[in-house]
Amino acid sequence: MITKFEQVFEKIKEHPKKQIAVAVAHDKTVLEAVHLAEELGITDYILVGNKTKILDISKESNLNIKENKIYDEPNKIKAVAAAVELVKTNRADILMKGFVNTDDFLRGVLHREKGLRTGKIMSHVYVLESSALNRMLFVTDGSVNILPDLETKCSIILNSIYLANIFDIEDPKVAITTAIELANPKMPSTIDAAVLAKMSQRGQFSDKIIDGPLALDNALSPWAAKHKGIGGPVAGKADIIVVPSIEAGNMLCKAHVYLTGGDLAGVVVGASAPIVLTSRADTSQSKLNSIATAVLMVNMERNLSIKFGKVHY
Repeated sequence: MITKFEQVFEKIKEHPKKQIAVAVAHDKTVLEAVHLAEELGITDYILVGNKTKILDISKESNLNIKENKIYDEPNKIKAVAAAVELVKTNRADILMKGFVNTDDFLRGVLHREKGLRTGKIMSHVYVLESSALNRMLFVTDGSVNILPDLETKCSIILNSIYLANIFDIEDPKVAITTAIELANPKMPSTIDAAVLAKMSQRGQFSDKIIDGPLALDNALSPWAAKHKGIGGPVAGKADIIVVPSIEAGNMLCKAHVYLTGGDLAGVVVGASAPIVLTSRADTSQSKLNSIATAVLMVNMERNLSIKFGKVHY
């Protein structure tokens, strides 16, 4: 089981070098991450964006960015579209968000004809390296689905399980988190959590281990779970945290970075190719972690079985 990002870098040494297309690449931390990835032999790159700005930043930062690997497109919307096309036409294996708003980036990814849709729901997963837990923690969805309904949560769960599997977590424990541990009709997220837990008990997620509603403390801490009298296969041992809304996921992961100094990666699962999606303010190390995670995802298998509404896997 992978418990640190350094193990990810060791594992992908076995993989052939991948090509990454960066949308709106004129950003210091993005260029640092891409440059480091090339030096480590992880990826080669195509940088789409304002060529003058890219070269200026690379010069100021002493980065050896190759001019012939820059696709000059100063317009951000067009730069996103061009980077998406590189991936869609198999000229790149991985798409990466650069210095562009997430909504503008996703608009290109989700374009019905020219995007990277597969017919399945896409979702974002943050991978947190936690020294306190001594394991990786997967948090979803803090960047793509704003207020997911029950059907969308089914896809979010499966996407996160796929990602956990490639981190060698064979049977990840999934916590559907809310503010409390009991179903309360006045708090719809608790009802969704209870339904998902019952679906899991009845085999609708194959043999995957899903429970909720759980508060964050008793999802992660065995002591908190025991003290509150919360039992079950997930309490205190969660590998995956499914949050009720984009705000909860986003704040949880930024708290991990800014309050604990923790490391993370951010990727989108469910598209036709791996997508690196991090905050513009994330460090070059976080972006490099995300690139490494995306390399792991290139040949990710999706073979789970579920039928719920329109969700068929």
